[in-house]
Amino acid sequence: MAEEIKLSKSEQRVFDYMTEFGSITSLQAFVDLGNSRLSATIFTLKKKGVVIGSEIVKVQNRFKENRFVKKYWIG
Repeated sequence: MAEEIKLSKSEQRVFDYMTEFGSITSLQAFVDLGNSRLSATIFTLKKKGVVIGSEIVKVQNRFKENRFVKKYWIG
């Protein structure tokens, strides 16, 4: 039987967001969840045993300049 992982409210929100939408970036975490420290939340989730993948993706800012952000997902 799998052991249940205890998550804080902010950890649970990030976990649920990734489950519902497939992935999350720091901008999505800030705008949608009010979480300004996504990388810290991801670190804690990993430490608690949640398997999280990530990749660097290219996005454009409002000036049409390319920037790179990290995208996280469960699995």
